[in-house]
Amino acid sequence: MLTISGGYLIAQNTTVNQAAYVKSYESEKFGNYDAAINTMKTIYKADSYVANIRLGWLFYLAKQYTESIKYYEKSIALEPYAIEARFGCVKPLSAIESWDKVKMHYVEILKIDPENTIANYWLGVINYNKNDFATAITLFRKVVTLYPLDYDSVIMLAWSKLKTGESSEASVLFNHALILRPNDSSAREGLKLIK
Repeated sequence: MLTISGGYLIAQNTTVNQAAYVKSYESEKFGNYDAAINTMKTIYKADSYVANIRLGWLFYLAKQYTESIKYYEKSIALEPYAIEARFGCVKPLSAIESWDKVKMHYVEILKIDPENTIANYWLGVINYNKNDFATAITLFRKVVTLYPLDYDSVIMLAWSKLKTGESSEASVLFNHALILRPNDSSAREGLKLIK
């Protein structure tokens, strides 16, 4: 008897949870983030990875960045090897321009998944913007090795090479970028600086 009633309660809870997620997604679709958040709070459990990451996303959309970070960090604590919560947390951290924390999350992602092209690319951009071109080259090269047709990584690698005085390699990369995006102004500008 207890087994049957326990199974019924679990099934009932599952149905309630699923209905709350559906309602939350509907509210999000129409830009009603407060309603989506409030719906999620009715079923929230602190030990739920999914609920925490969902609330992190919704608070980000509502531009409540501190709250968003709080829920993403709870998700990370619950599933430290899941990289999606770290990528999620990067969004509100970027919105408040907390670049050191953004960088820390990308470094942590690369410890888990060293070939992750998104983390390699954006960590490369951060290093490029800090004039650490040698590190940027290493990161962009990883992406270009895996995806030689990725324009963004090719052009950033080209500019990084140019900034370190490696003009001949930069020239090859700028010309490659022109194959990927004919008449690209960034690649043309780089080639003018070499000549």
